[in-house]
Amino acid sequence: MLAYTLFHNSNIISIKYGVNHWIPFTENEVNARDKFDSHFMMSFISGKIIQNRYSNLFEQEEDKKFIKREFSTEAKKVFDAGRELWRYYHTSISSPTGGGREGAVNASLYDIREHFQGRDDKGRMNAKSDDAKYNELIGNLRLTLHTLAKKIEPKVYEYGFLRE
Repeated sequence: MLAYTLFHNSNIISIKYGVNHWIPFTENEVNARDKFDSHFMMSFISGKIIQNRYSNLFEQEEDKKFIKREFSTEAKKVFDAGRELWRYYHTSISSPTGGGREGAVNASLYDIREHFQGRDDKGRMNAKSDDAKYNELIGNLRLTLHTLAKKIEPKVYEYGFLRE
């Protein structure tokens, strides 16, 4: 579910609203030109964040655990497709041939989409980009997300998130 949530189009987290804590990659993985302002998501995924679980509600004795997240093959493919998209974005904002477009190092998926797709005269994000490589990468991300969605769909009903 985490991979799906991080990369789904309905995720409108943007750096316009503050620090982006949801970058699921390291600077080295995506060849970022500067350090990210937050490493929360990478720390969470890799298990570097302690999860406190109280063994007794009234005594508040903490049972601290480091939990490294395990992902399915389908979720790993989503992360791989997302990493390629982030890497391409960072290449485009770091090189002089990036089309003269400015970009933020801490960009979210929404910011990356806005960077490449732009907005129309009414302020709505365009459905496509003129950048063929970006269209290929976002298409691949959407395809891997669709595959992941098919895998997790039965669990959504099984665990009661939705009722049939």
